Amino acid sequence: MILNALVDYYERIANDPDQEGVAQYGFSEQKVSFCVVLQADGSLHAIQDERIEIGKKRTPRACLVPGQAKPTGSGLNPCFLWDNAQYLLGFKPDDPNPGRTAEAFEKFRTRHFELESEIDDGGFRAVCAFLRRWDPAGVTSHPDLAEITGHFGVFRLVGSNGYVHDSRPILDYWKNRHCQPISDIIAPSLIDGTVGPIARIHEPKIKGVSGAQSSGATIVSFNQDAFESYGLTQSHNAPVGEVDAFRYCNALNRLLADRGVRIGDATVVWWSDAPTPMETFFGAAFDDKSAEDEETKQRIGAFLNRLRRGTVGDDLGNLDQPFYVLGLSPNASRLSVRFWLAGSVGQFAERLGQHLQDLEIIGDDVQGPPLTIRRMVLETAPPKSGWPDADRVSPVLSGEIARAILVGSPYPRSLLAGVLRRVRAEGFADREKRKDWLAATHRRAAIIKASLIREARHAGQNKELPVSLNKDHPSTAYQLGRLFAALEKAQEDALPGIKATVKDRYFGSASSTPSAVFPRLIRLNQHHMGKLESGWRINREKNIGQIMDKIDTFPAHLPVEDQGLFALGYYHQRQDFFTSTKPEPQEATT
Repeated sequence: MILNALVDYYERIANDPDQEGVAQYGFSEQKVSFCVVLQADGSLHAIQDERIEIGKKRTPRACLVPGQAKPTGSGLNPCFLWDNAQYLLGFKPDDPNPGRTAEAFEKFRTRHFELESEIDDGGFRAVCAFLRRWDPAGVTSHPDLAEITGHFGVFRLVGSNGYVHDSRPILDYWKNRHCQPISDIIAPSLIDGTVGPIARIHEPKIKGVSGAQSSGATIVSFNQDAFESYGLTQSHNAPVGEVDAFRYCNALNRLLADRGVRIGDATVVWWSDAPTPMETFFGAAFDDKSAEDEETKQRIGAFLNRLRRGTVGDDLGNLDQPFYVLGLSPNASRLSVRFWLAGSVGQFAERLGQHLQDLEIIGDDVQGPPLTIRRMVLETAPPKSGWPDADRVSPVLSGEIARAILVGSPYPRSLLAGVLRRVRAEGFADREKRKDWLAATHRRAAIIKASLIREARHAGQNKELPVSLNKDHPSTAYQLGRLFAALEKAQEDALPGIKATVKDRYFGSASSTPSAVFPRLIRLNQHHMGKLESGWRINREKNIGQIMDKIDTFPAHLPVEDQGLFALGYYHQRQDFFTSTKPEPQEATT
């Protein structure tokens, strides 16, 4: 199913006139950093820098060239009309083996000389003439070669807008000689059942998966006898036609280059059978990279807000259109499929919207950055130098959260447990150790609320978890959290400017073993009340009394779910103190 969907995506982009650089079978897209510019007689005009400037950085230019990939192996493998500087010019910076470099250049030159009589093209004749007269020692007159030859090079004639390999005679030659399947194994392809030559190796290799080998990896591969059967070797055990293997590999490489997002140890891509706005906005719920410009940021923010309100349907066109999400992780020279999800545009929009709604809680800054998966996971980490220590988070947690969001299931239990550990340890969020303690407080409350509500939904329970304060919430744990917030507020009013409150010392134990802590806190509160003016004391006593009326007992122990409700009650009550209209102190009566 994965390969079928990728082949269909290749056909879609190959037939789209707005898509550039989609390689046909027998060709590949390579990174070109320099160009050898020739006169018609083969004399050298210049060696030009072909890199393009993006921001303050110069990067190689993407270019379609003959050949599916640069051949690898221990031998010498020259390409056709393109290659690295070692083959194309006989040059390698700080060369540890000049003899091999000389052999590589000679092999490149010989390959082209052997084809001179077969290809009737002026540009090709100029290349052959250049190769005859070029002396690799001449690189000393080009001191900037070391800088510009970091990737591949190509040829061009003076005055021509295209490269030599783009000429019609050369393209015709290449398509006739090198664009036909050559496998000796004939079998039905897994893609569509068509009988034809089966690919022994699926190429080009997949690049762009975070943590995988920079030279590329494979998603279908067999390299040991234990994985093979019926006398078949390598990828003949997973029969895919040579052309289809080329198509799905190119489609996946295009997706990874255009929109691959790293989530934990997985790299995630998504696509549809036809263009849809969902492809543009989907990653915004997962990726917290800065948008290219302010207008894009505003569009993404507006989309996420509509998604949260469930009013995004008209923006997405055909909601029944198929939509796919693929998560890949590195595994040595191979790729592991972390998750594969297929559904419709409408289904994924609904699940993303539900995720955003579940996270909604008072105190949210709608203009601020979204609570992406990376930010959720970081709230399970202890602080380091004022920020969450990213090295202390689980490498697999992000992928588990992403899967839960996309299938509509509960978040992994380790997320709630990890956030509650930090809440107990830091009294929600330690303002002395977290520079973003206020944002961290909101994020942790949002994660706790969403985790609990998704657990309840999955279990078929109708658990009420409000966005803001609910004074009549039936949970004792929730009311205990409110009570703790009210006791802390009374202390702050009684001792203005106090640096450490009861939260810093008692929050963890109060949220896990209330019966051991609350009697002491209530006795301490009487001392604080004695320091308040009568009008303020009446307000605080009334607030505390109303909360205690809803508490029958102080439990000896609160399970994890109730610890979450305690934290929510505390957060909601604190938000209510600072967002409600400031009450006037009441007059004492006699």
